[in-house]
This record gives sequence, structure tokens and C-alpha cells, in this order.
Amino acid sequence: MFVQQNTIQALFIYVKAKLEGCFSEFEIRNIYKSLICKRLRWSDTDYLLNQEHRLSESDLLFVRSCINRLLKNEPFQYILGETEFFGLNFLCTPSALIPRPETEELVADVIKTMAHVESPKIADLCTGSGCIGVSLAKKISGAKIVLTDISEEAIQLAESNAKLNEVNVECLIEDLFSSSAFKGWEINSFDCWVSNPPYIPFTEKSEMEKNVLGYEPHIALFVEDANPIVFYQEIITHAKLYLKRNGWLFFEIHPNFSAEIVSYLKNHGFVNIELMKDLQGRIRMLKGQNA
Repeated sequence: MFVQQNTIQALFIYVKAKLEGCFSEFEIRNIYKSLICKRLRWSDTDYLLNQEHRLSESDLLFVRSCINRLLKNEPFQYILGETEFFGLNFLCTPSALIPRPETEELVADVIKTMAHVESPKIADLCTGSGCIGVSLAKKISGAKIVLTDISEEAIQLAESNAKLNEVNVECLIEDLFSSSAFKGWEINSFDCWVSNPPYIPFTEKSEMEKNVLGYEPHIALFVEDANPIVFYQEIITHAKLYLKRNGWLFFEIHPNFSAEIVSYLKNHGFVNIELMKDLQGRIRMLKGQNA
């Protein structure tokens, strides 16, 4: 076997040697603990109290396989099959983008804005894993949440995440650019639309991290260079019809195209438009109100 002893401590020494140079020791310890807890269905406390636990051969092979995948730049969240977002647990598969911490800030602002709306009706468009909509359903009492995506696999993942977090949401396969998009939806019925759509131009592919470019779904990342705000334009046009008067529209955006999106919102009668920065000080979010 590739380790002389099959204890928790001995296997960690092997993992540390494999990952040194790629990750900090703090990151290596967290990666290792996450893998062991996932494999053995342990809590953090179990992990601390069982450092002398002897692993089976299949346990050792599981960890080695995960480390080899990690060394090939596969995102750890896909390897683990889950991640935390807004204090909740979400399943992660290559069917959808991995939930990002900066998107938590968008969710927090939606919750704050909807705080005084009784049982708000909210749509999460281009939902992917469902992290935005499911978090809103969990945190806003009485909210009616609709999740949409063009990908059947993404919608299946969103449904699984809704079930995992014990919330009731409606999940729909919708093509924003189809002439039949949102047919059957009630006009002027939504209090809020929120979306984190594809917004990275293909010309920026070369700047992407290998683990993102090689594993996350390109359909959820990239847009044509000729019109990088096409998703925003389509959503804004539909939102004007389906949002209530004074209803809110929230976006995660590419900072380079904020002025163009703001201009499009203004031209379609949205007011109280606000650009918001993430924790790194970059313009990352935008909201506007239907007049």
C-alpha cells in the first residue's frame, strides 16, 4: 500500500507530501479533513477525536483518487460533491457552476430589500445549482420562489438542492431567447427577479483559471464577444413585463459592462439603480426598480 500505516495521521502525511507546492498547509488540512469526514460520515468533532482511527484499504484508495483528481486541476467542490453557500449545504456537479462567496452578497441584498414584502414572489433566472433561489427560499419566510435554467441537468441539480435544504420551489426549464419564454406567467406578478447569468466574453477565456476552464460548464460562463450583455438585455425586457410596479431586479455582473447594463435599465424605465461592490472592492452587483 502507498502508506505504511493506515491511520488518519499517516495518510495525512502522504496527502501533505502530494499537495505541498500547490496548496498552503492550512488548505491541505481543510481538504484532508473534508475528504475524511465525507468518506466516514464524520462531524468535525468526530475527526478531532479519532486521529488514531484505522482506515480500510478502500478508504485509502478513495482519498488517493481524490488527491490525484485535485492534482489534475479538478475543482475540489466537484470532487467532494458538495459545498457551503450562505450557511447551507449544496450538492455540486459539473452540471452547474460552483457557488461563489461573492454571490452570497447578492443573496444578502435581496433578502434585505425583500424584508418588508409579505410573502414575496421571486424568480431566480439562470439558476444553475439553485444556490440563489434555494437560499432565498430558506431565509425569506413565506416566499414563493421560481427557478429557471435552460439546462435540464442544472434544473435537476437545483431540485436536488431544494430537497436537501427542505424548501419548496418551482423549477422550470426555460430558454430566455425562445419566443415561448415565460408563457403562462402572470404579468406584473413578481416582487423580484434575480440572476447571475453568463457574462464572460470568449476573448477572456485565456485569463481563466485551469480548474474553471477545464471543468465548469461553458454554457454558464461565456457569451459572444459581439454582445456580452445579451442575457441582461433579454432579462430586463421580460422583467419589465412580469415585475410588479416597484418590483426589483438584481444581477451579478461583469464590472466592465456595468455602464452598458445601467443604460439599458434606464432606457427600459427602471429607477433607483445602484451598483454594488463585492468584498474585494470590485463592482459585482446591480439592482434596479421597476417604475
